Amino acid sequence: MSTSPVIHPIAVNTSAALLSQLHLEARVSEPYYLQLQRQIEALVRSGALPVGAGIPSERDLAEMLNISRSTVKRSYDELRRARLLLSKGRRSGTVVQGVPHVSPSLRDLKGFTDEMQELGHLPATRVLERTIVNDRMVASMFNRTSDGEFLRLVRLRMADAAPMSREIAWYDLSLAPKMANWHGEGSAYAFLREHCDLNPTWAKQSIEAVTSSREEAEAFGFAVPAPCLLLKRQTYTTDSQQVEYVEGTFRGDAYRYQVKLGNL
Repeated sequence: MSTSPVIHPIAVNTSAALLSQLHLEARVSEPYYLQLQRQIEALVRSGALPVGAGIPSERDLAEMLNISRSTVKRSYDELRRARLLLSKGRRSGTVVQGVPHVSPSLRDLKGFTDEMQELGHLPATRVLERTIVNDRMVASMFNRTSDGEFLRLVRLRMADAAPMSREIAWYDLSLAPKMANWHGEGSAYAFLREHCDLNPTWAKQSIEAVTSSREEAEAFGFAVPAPCLLLKRQTYTTDSQQVEYVEGTFRGDAYRYQVKLGNL
């Protein structure tokens, strides 16, 4: 389970000194609040502003940079939405929250929920879209006829309330018709096992480096497009029937995959 960041006095002083050196450029088209958000985000992701460090109040930072308090508030609000800053109340102020850094193994087939629980984080899901579709291209991937129906889910997956991945998944309703009534929260694999009598046991998976799309940057709270990992997975049951195809974009600042290699 995650714990609330502890504020260290030295870190508070360091943070104030760092933020006082931020440079906002008036001769560019990018508004001040976005410049500020982007620069603070870079300090957090680089570790220059460590998790638990207290940062200046909106009023104090506005005075340091000679800008309006509303500009600082807008930047802080966006950084809170991205789970990079955390409000601790009027007395304790705002601290750096950061994003969990995880190193999942690629040896076993696991869904996001089980993976985060095993790594000691609290998983959560937000369903962004849920539709029943006929898609000729998707049907061909499942080796189904063009009139086949699929559950299409777009979900934001979170760990300790921080957005970690945005995924688009399709499930074959001819193989798992009860998925049509699934709300989309939690583990799809658990639902398939418990309600559809199907056991996902193996998958074909690829990983590639990408830059976040506009939708992904918005979901992750990025001020600008950032590096991500795109995982594409075709999931099969024990008897080798494909039940799922998923494309998940994982934030590059949070994930480091590990693979165990042996001698040939």
